[in-house]
Parts: sequence; C-alpha cells; structure tokens
Amino acid sequence: SRAIKTNQDLLPETPWIHIFYNDFWGTLLTHSGSHKSYRPLCTLSFRINHAVGGMDPWGYHLVNVLLHAAVTGLFTNFSRILFGDGYWTLIAGLLFASHPIHTEAVAGIVGRADIGACLFFLLSLMCYMKHCSTRGSSPSTWGWILGAGLCAGCSMLWKEQGVTVLAISAVYDIFVFHRLKMHQIISALYKRKNLTLFFSIVLLTSWGTALLGVRLYWMGNKPPSFSNSDNPAADSDSFLTRTLTFFYLPTKNLWLLLCPDTLSFDWSMDAVPLLKAVSDWRNLHTVAFYAGLLLLAYFSLKGSSNEREFNGKTVMNGKQNANGHSCHPEMEYKTLEVKSSFASKEENGLKKHEIQKLQLPSTENIVILSLSLLIVPFVPATNLFFYVGFVIAERVLYVPSMGFCLLVTVGVRALYVKAQKRFLKNLVFCSTAALIVFYGLKTVVRNGDWQNEEMLYRSGIKVNPAKAWGNLGNVLKSQSKISEAESAYRNALYYRSNMADMLYNLGLLLQENSRFSEALHYYKLAIGSRPTLASAYLNTGIILMNQGKTEEARRTFVKCSEIPDENLKDPHAHKSSVTSCLYNLGKLFHEQGHYEEALTVYKEAIQKMPRQFAPQSLYNMMGEAYMRMSRLPEAEHWYVESLRSKSDHIPAHLTYGKLLALT
Repeated sequence: SRAIKTNQDLLPETPWIHIFYNDFWGTLLTHSGSHKSYRPLCTLSFRINHAVGGMDPWGYHLVNVLLHAAVTGLFTNFSRILFGDGYWTLIAGLLFASHPIHTEAVAGIVGRADIGACLFFLLSLMCYMKHCSTRGSSPSTWGWILGAGLCAGCSMLWKEQGVTVLAISAVYDIFVFHRLKMHQIISALYKRKNLTLFFSIVLLTSWGTALLGVRLYWMGNKPPSFSNSDNPAADSDSFLTRTLTFFYLPTKNLWLLLCPDTLSFDWSMDAVPLLKAVSDWRNLHTVAFYAGLLLLAYFSLKGSSNEREFNGKTVMNGKQNANGHSCHPEMEYKTLEVKSSFASKEENGLKKHEIQKLQLPSTENIVILSLSLLIVPFVPATNLFFYVGFVIAERVLYVPSMGFCLLVTVGVRALYVKAQKRFLKNLVFCSTAALIVFYGLKTVVRNGDWQNEEMLYRSGIKVNPAKAWGNLGNVLKSQSKISEAESAYRNALYYRSNMADMLYNLGLLLQENSRFSEALHYYKLAIGSRPTLASAYLNTGIILMNQGKTEEARRTFVKCSEIPDENLKDPHAHKSSVTSCLYNLGKLFHEQGHYEEALTVYKEAIQKMPRQFAPQSLYNMMGEAYMRMSRLPEAEHWYVESLRSKSDHIPAHLTYGKLLALT
C-alpha cells in the first residue's frame, strides 16, 4: 500500500526527480522517520507501470514475471560458464527458476526491488568476467570493466545489496579466473605479470567505496530506526541474547533455502523466538552450520591448484579424469564417458586459444564462488554492520539463492562422477530431478497463497499469528464481515497485547458499529502503547465531541496537533491525522461561535496539510467561518477553492449557492 497505492512519487503531477530524493515509500530520505531504503530505479519502474496501467495489478505482475524470466536466463548463461554445455547447467537453471523462496519476490509486487537488483547484479558480474577474459589482449577490456561498474551502481539503485557484486567479481578474478589459493594471493599481487589483476581489484574496491560513501551521504549519514516488533533481537538489552539470535538467523535462512516447507509473508515479532541461553537446543544448529561452512571453505581454498576441467571432466598432467576430481597420474579410469584425452584434442587440430575456451573452473573454484554468492549478498541482512528492519525476509534470499543453486549443482555433479555404478549415477540424477519437481510443486502451491490478501494472511497464521490475524482482520472488515474481523483483531491481541495498530483498528471497528465506550477504551490502550499515534487521538476526540464532552475533546485535539512527525514510520499518514484533528478542532470552535479561533486553527491545518490530504471540507469550513463573519469575498474565495479541489463536493455547492443568492 505505501510503496504503490499511497506513494505520491508514482503520480504524474509529482516531479519525477522527487524519486531520487525520497525513499522506497515516498518519504524524504533525510527525514528522521525514513526507512532509508533508497531504491529509485524500482520506484521509477512502478511509476512507469502506473502511467501505463494505473492501479491495475496485472501490468505490475507481468513486469515481475518477465524480470524473473530474464534473471533466470542470465543465471543459466552464467552457470554455463562454470559448468559448460550439458545437464549441469540445465539443473542449475531449473533449480533457480523453480525455487519456492522466490515466490515472495516474484508474486509480491514490492519484491521487484530484489529481482531488478539481481538482474543488474548478473549483468555486472558477466561484464567483469568479459573484462577478465580480454584483459591484456584487447582495448575493449576497460569498456567491460566500466560496464561492470555502471551495472553495479544500477543494481544498488534497485536495492542496497546490489553493491556486493563488486566483491563477488573480485572473488571470481582471484579464485576462479587466476585459480589462486589463499597463501598465493599476497605474493601473486607483487609479481609484475599480475599487475593487471592488482589494478582491477583496486578499481573494484575504489568504486565500491565510492558507491557506499555516496549512498551513506545521500541518506543523511544516519542509519534508520526500527520498532521493537520489526527486529526484537536488536531491541534486547541482553548482549548474549542478541549474539545468539543473530548467529542463529543465518542458519534459519539456509534451512529455508534447503527445505522451504514453511514460508510466511512476515517473520517479524515472535516468529523466530529469541535465543536467551546457551542451553537453547537451536544453538546446536548454529554450531553445525558455521562448522560446515568453515570446513567447506577451508577444503575449497586448500584444494589442489593444478587441475583443470574441460567440459566438466578434469585434466591432470595431460590425462583426463571423468570423475571431476584430482587424481594421481598413475590412476586410470576406463569409462565410456571419456571420448578423448586432452592430448588427443591437440592432435585433432584444436588450437591453443580454443582449448583455453574449453577450460572450465575446478570443483573447488566453483565452491568458493558459490559460497561467496551465498554469503556476501546476505551480509547486509545479518545485523553485522547495522540493525535491519526484519527478522527474516524471504525476498532478501533472492540473490543469495544463486549461490545455493550453484552449490547444490556442484555437489550433485561431484556425487554423480564419484559414483562408480550406473545404478548410483541414475539414483543421483533422478533424486536431483525429483528435487526440482518438488520445488516446482511447492512454488505452485505457494503462488496460490499469493492469489489474494485473505489467503496470504491465513497462510501466515502458523508462523506469525499476531501479524497474520491483524492483517486478516483488515481484509475481513473490508469485506463487511464485521464479527469475523472483530474475532481476528482479538486473536491478534491475544498473541501480542501491546500492538498499537491492532488496538486502534479494533477501536475503529467498534466505533463504526456505534459501540463508542468500547471504542474509547481501545483507543486509550493504543495511545498508551504508542503515544504518537495521531489517528487514535483524532477518533477519541470525535467520539468525545459527539458525546457533548467538548472541553475533553478540545484538549485531545490540541494534544494531537502538537505531536511531531520525527522518527515516525509513516510521516504522511501522521500529518493527515494531525490535519484532520485541526479541522475537527476548528469545527468545535465554529459550533461554539468562536469564528476567529476557528479560522486560526483552519489556517494552521492548511500549513500542516500533506499533499495527499483531500482539502475540500477544510476549505468549505473556512468559507463558512468567513460567511458568518460577513466577510463575503474571502468566503467566496474558499468556496471556489473547495470546488476546485473536488468538483462534486455537495456541501460546497450548497454553501456557495447561498452566498451567490445573498450577493
């Protein structure tokens, strides 16, 4: 709703340049309450969608699906560089295309930020790979690195994590293209023949630093602030709780990639309970995860450096090995898969540069690159450098899932080529095919949950009952299912009793059904939970005014009008509520015959009024006040302004008609 429906940056009357000064939700980036999510290219794509099809969701979904198809094609092409032509590239592509973790990014419109970032992420990486292959032999090589830098910048302007592609490019250059091991890196950089590598890495580092510096400056050099419910661990007073929970969360994310059985639209609040003690059994998962990760990285970085692969088959000392792993020269494998040795390829007339083309990265090289793709783009979401506004977000795994798909593929290939019997090879291949089918079926089922809001929120009750029931209550209320909506709100409050939004929504439901005393009770609870909730003050004042408690209503409206919009998540909605409070305060003065005070309050309301506020009633009441004071020219001006803002505003037609009759 905030990213598209109420985002003023999508409207044609808003200068398009505003997109580059506001955050993803249309709030000024330097505002204290801004989310600091700077994604102007994504917002620009929404604006184009809005210009072409308005609020029809079909066009928005079409763009998301086309982008996902483009990313899948690029990823498959990227996999082909690592695995060569054949089944392994197809498997990697199918794994990425069908993975259920992508459902939120593709089916949820705001997930486009992750898809767009991934598209330019891959374009940047492939430009850099082209730079590596042409370095030292073609002048166009610097054009390729320029393209890599520009695409990295575009990826960051789609979503922040896009800038991490520069680190992935450096990993590719060092460990895949140059096939260096950890102990070789420092000495290799000092060798004259590797000056071009050193220069490329310096360019990547400088460009990455510049992008991050500009990004930090543009958002006001301040990190965003989030509520307790967004990221409970970040708000915990216990260092142990924060540490254990933050170390555990990547484990949970990896499990969602491995076994995406339970998915949810929202993982905030208590969806993942905090780890408060070392004795919590989930710490075993954390230890196993990091131990496995470190072992995999260690053996990959330590692996033999003199093996080469040709179309997926390893070559050692001139002999080809069909199992894809290093072997001793004296070991020979008699297999039908080996059609010719590397030597025979040369004898058959393949030139040296053609053989270089056939050369593929070793298993260890691919594992290093895969781990980098899995880990580095996920680092911004780990709370390592700054706190983020979520516990787990499935859409954030869109880019890291590329590393996961490559890891699975290279693991399956290793098992396949290691298996000696045809039965075992078939078993590995069939198991992989079954995994892809199951992933695809889960994606189809999960996509069904995203058909409409009610199905989506019902699917999330198991994971995050408080948030799911609350959102479901809003949907049921919009369907006029009042009793069901009330039950949903009460269920949400059962799981989390201090949710100000739910207390307010329940109060609003009760107010609309003339249960005013109950509504007042919940509004007061909402204000107690969040003293800056202007809409709760507004409705409290309206009920008190209707009950004849004018002095109490006046105090409530005045208190509401004095609440600043600093550090508020949605300052536009807050300003609308404050403007409505001032409007009702003016009406209160007007009904008491205090027209001068009413005009003063109305003028303050006009000053504080946000762009999206509908001002016709406010302007009409300004005209009414001037009319009562016999200042007819001013009254006529405000009646005309009211009709200009909404030509079918009936009260303004009536009051303006009376004025015309008088004059």
